[in-house]
Amino acid sequence: MGKHLFFILFVLLNLNITVAQKVTEYQLQFQTSIKASQVPIKIDGILDEAVWANTQVANNFKKKYPNDIGEAKSQTEVRYTYDDKNLYFAFKVYDSGAFITQSLKRDIGHDGNDGIGIILDPLNLKSNGFYFVVSALNVQSEDQLTGDMGEKPAWSWDTKWFSATKNYGSYWIAEIMIPFKSIRYNPQQKKWGINFLRVDAKNNEYSAWTKVPVNFRSYDIGYTGILNWEGEIPTTNSNINLQPYATGQGNHDVENSNPLRASANGGFDAKVAVNSSLNLDLTINPDFSQVEVDKQVTNLTRFNIFLPERRNFFMENSDLLSDIGIPPLRPFYSRSIGLDKDGNKIPILFGARLSGNLAPGTRIGAMNMQTGRQGNYSPENFSAFTLQKSILKRSFIKGYFLNRENYISSAEQKLNPLDRYGRNGGLSFSYSNPSGSFTSWSAYHNSIKPGITNLNAYYNVGASYDTRNISIVMDISNVDKNYYTDMGYVQRINNYDAINDTTIRVGFKHLFSEFSYKILPSLGKIGKIELQLQNYGVVNPDNSLNENNLSLGFEIDFKNASFFKMKLTNDEIRLLYPISFTNETPLPATQYNFSAFNFSYMSDMRKLFKWFTELSFGQFYNGTVQTYSAGITVQKRPKLNVSIRGEFNKIELPKPYGSNNLFLISPRIEYNFSTKLFWTTFIQYNTQRNNFNINSRLQYRYKPMSDFYLVYTDNYYTDPLFKNKNRALIFKFSYWLNL
Repeated sequence: MGKHLFFILFVLLNLNITVAQKVTEYQLQFQTSIKASQVPIKIDGILDEAVWANTQVANNFKKKYPNDIGEAKSQTEVRYTYDDKNLYFAFKVYDSGAFITQSLKRDIGHDGNDGIGIILDPLNLKSNGFYFVVSALNVQSEDQLTGDMGEKPAWSWDTKWFSATKNYGSYWIAEIMIPFKSIRYNPQQKKWGINFLRVDAKNNEYSAWTKVPVNFRSYDIGYTGILNWEGEIPTTNSNINLQPYATGQGNHDVENSNPLRASANGGFDAKVAVNSSLNLDLTINPDFSQVEVDKQVTNLTRFNIFLPERRNFFMENSDLLSDIGIPPLRPFYSRSIGLDKDGNKIPILFGARLSGNLAPGTRIGAMNMQTGRQGNYSPENFSAFTLQKSILKRSFIKGYFLNRENYISSAEQKLNPLDRYGRNGGLSFSYSNPSGSFTSWSAYHNSIKPGITNLNAYYNVGASYDTRNISIVMDISNVDKNYYTDMGYVQRINNYDAINDTTIRVGFKHLFSEFSYKILPSLGKIGKIELQLQNYGVVNPDNSLNENNLSLGFEIDFKNASFFKMKLTNDEIRLLYPISFTNETPLPATQYNFSAFNFSYMSDMRKLFKWFTELSFGQFYNGTVQTYSAGITVQKRPKLNVSIRGEFNKIELPKPYGSNNLFLISPRIEYNFSTKLFWTTFIQYNTQRNNFNINSRLQYRYKPMSDFYLVYTDNYYTDPLFKNKNRALIFKFSYWLNL
């Protein structure tokens, strides 16, 4: 299988298929040109350089949200130029009154903040690009964009750029400098996809330079205009960024009776531009102690939950690997590297990632990571390779190969032969029409394990149709029981038997379908009314029922940024193995049919106090469940945010299956001294995980991309209450060095 896959990847690389780098018919409506600047530009929010009076201007912004009818209530003008090292933008944002900025903390994104955004697609292929956001108080956020923008930006990708804002009463200025070294592009490609966004938080209005339909994300790279370069695009020669770090920590492991220990460590990350569109990331002894702790949730399902990647090293061009498959079925899941199944850290010794564009229309991703030994956990090597070829106008073919090699002893290999290695490969095709309203996909995936030669495939086919009022999604997938993903995440293939305390692999087929109808009033207080019908059906390999979930939802989004939702669900489940949601007798493996009702409301997020409430109640297998969630946030913008969220789940099952009360309480305090100094304390009390966690983090960004962190973390049992498990105090010092 491996030889065949590499042959397919070789063919993909050499395919001479027409790629749509030409200006589309849509883009002909939105074109502008950029000229070089002959004078130096100071980033200070004061447009006193003569060049700003002689550039072209992008204006006449169109409404995007809450509807896409007409022009924006408050307009925006954008100017742009460049020199041999940097790309410059100047926004004149017409506004008055106090700005709404939720926080001064970096990477807060654009939602709920007065601010502007820049979308760049340097290859104009609508497959990947860059997104830069600045709030009115000069808070920066950035991320990479892909052609599939179903997910919101995670704001986990970082690069070096500069900005300044200044308030002039009836308008404010944002001046931005993006070094050419900070983005990937082809100097020969002189027509870039570009768009500019404006968030007017006071009026809860989003607008864009191009006309982006209301049913698409405002930053969708399928709706960019064209930036024509009148001169030569500068090339970047030496482009190496080195980020060394040093850490120190004191750790007291009470749970395992280990005394207080102090230690120090060091390592570095590096970015090497192979060319202007291809990047090599290197890491030696990486440390992720500064990464924000995961938000805990109460899990009332029978399967493990999916947690997002937060580690920066894995983020650049991450879609090349992380978007393989569909959300509950991912052959590649970067959290499998450097973390065990319980989320405990496994040391990564070194790693390398090559990602970007090999040629116009051809993207590559290659990675190799080596972990060390941790107790009885053996060293492992993780390798990944993917190649994506753009075809037609907004479509692509992708092939990939993954390999995990475990350096277990020969005795362990005899006991657990499947642990020796795990390999995955596959091929997928994604088609999208020029407008992006119709999308279809199909894929075939295979896994290789010692001694397994059959029932080791996963394949799926699906399509979506999205218009102003109607959205339809359908996906059909088949997962064989021997389809292993040592580097991935497959949600329901492992079935836990609570009687025998073991896990059994069972293949399955699923059919997911969703239909929604939206009404978008142009007048009044309501922004959107949506009715949604969703069905998720699962059958066993013999086509007998495994599970069917049917839901009917109704949502009203108000123009003041509040919303109201309610949903009715019906579950029909044929339990294959006994399962327990309490500490008493597990539920028997038989058929269950139960229904529930859910209601939620979120208040206006722009107010000093914002709050939400959620209520769910109904049947749960052969008993009942009640869920009460509520939260309140006090926003003394932009410096202080204090929030507390609580959730209570009451499960009542008939005797002898027991009952359970689950509490999750999570206060959070964030104080931003400036746009460079932040303090965040996050407390999580979770009885389901029997853990009470305190995580307090101070971050000082003393230079762009250079930070000092001081992190205190403390874990206790919830039963017995406040019995300590472990605690640690960690500092990390990193410095961004351009070579």
